[in-house]
Amino acid sequence: MAHIPEDAAARRAIKPVICYPNETLPVPPMALYQTARATARKVGEVLVPAREARCFTVPAGQFFRISSVDGPQVGDLNLWNAQDLNERFYSGKTRALHGTHLTTGMRMWSSFPALRPMATIVEDTLEWYGKDEWGGSVHDVIGTRCDPYTGNLLSGSQYHHCCHSNLTRALADETGLDPKVAERQVHDVLNVFMCTGFTRDTGQYFMKASPVRPGDYLEFFAEIDLLGALSACPGGDCSTEHSSDSATCHPLLVEVFEPAIKALQDWTPPPVNGYDRSHGLG
Repeated sequence: MAHIPEDAAARRAIKPVICYPNETLPVPPMALYQTARATARKVGEVLVPAREARCFTVPAGQFFRISSVDGPQVGDLNLWNAQDLNERFYSGKTRALHGTHLTTGMRMWSSFPALRPMATIVEDTLEWYGKDEWGGSVHDVIGTRCDPYTGNLLSGSQYHHCCHSNLTRALADETGLDPKVAERQVHDVLNVFMCTGFTRDTGQYFMKASPVRPGDYLEFFAEIDLLGALSACPGGDCSTEHSSDSATCHPLLVEVFEPAIKALQDWTPPPVNGYDRSHGLG
């Protein structure tokens, strides 16, 4: 065991500092979004089969809703700029700005160099869950996505319907990209409806049965033109395991809603980040 210094207790007692104080983040105009949403009509839907993924598109200024329909089910969500797949959801920076789990009023932020809001959560029927006695909460940006590489590493498996593979197939089908090219665009996800946290003793990522039930949903406002992909995780409600066909799984529904003309008044999509990108090189 390593030597414990005499001032160990004092070092541990130093108070933490928030890395990215978010009081100066641009505040989403939630009242405007709610007013616009009240005028919206449904213009499309995609049913995501169990243990599969599907893509969908949402123009800037529209809303999309992910719903549980037949039974408890979690989903892995990827978002891209519909005109430029290199701008995609940045889960790590979203986590740094908002915390480990997302809910109403929080945003999904895009990758560098754009670093701007992609989507804003406008309604969450599971917001009541909060944080449970194990530190678990819903809609996380701390996990990655179940994938065949980790499965092979840990158990030697060759499972093809994990979320990473599902998202790869869906993106390839939607865009016509070679699957090997599409795979490089698949990224860390928002784990929709998934209940997760970190163990207090070992700090390991855990999951537990999702509280989601049919009729629950998470709804977003599209800040930019979006291409989305959603995987109905093979873990079902993630109460036991994932990356296998043993869990009971259900489909997920994605619906898109268009507000009335002028309902958003003078709203415009957010510009890309204002950093000059010189990186000190002049």
